[in-house]
Amino acid sequence: MSLIDIAFYFFAILIIASAYIVVTSKNIMYSAFALLFTFFGVAGIYVLLNADFLAITQIVIYIGGILVLIIFGVMLTNRITGVDIKTGTMSKFQIWMTAILCVIAAIGLILIFTQTNWNTALSPTKASTIEDIGTLLLTDYLIGFEIASVLLLIAIIGAALIARRKTN
Repeated sequence: MSLIDIAFYFFAILIIASAYIVVTSKNIMYSAFALLFTFFGVAGIYVLLNADFLAITQIVIYIGGILVLIIFGVMLTNRITGVDIKTGTMSKFQIWMTAILCVIAAIGLILIFTQTNWNTALSPTKASTIEDIGTLLLTDYLIGFEIASVLLLIAIIGAALIARRKTN
């Protein structure tokens, strides 16, 4: 077993375990922190796939932006309302139906994994994909890139105006 295989299994176990905690934890802050490890695991898988641009994007956008926003939102909401935020409880019927669907999905995935003839040819690896993506974004796809950035700017300004607007 190579070092890349060990790293892959580490990240896979990290993703599965932390995603399980995200879904099953009754405390929303524990779920948010477990989501942090899930995002790090996904970024690690991207690194193993030589998709360094996606890995950095995963860290900057999901961990740096969205997860921090979720954590601050939960912390501020908890402080304003004075109520400890917890997730709802499921009935026994919902738990059994979920378990049955998970077993069916697991059996289907195991059959797919074992019955498929996987292509195991080695693909040529590049040193980095960031330069190619940056060149494409600033040459061939410049108009779309700029339109997306202007739309995001308009959305941010609109959100700030809505947040500042006083209620009558």
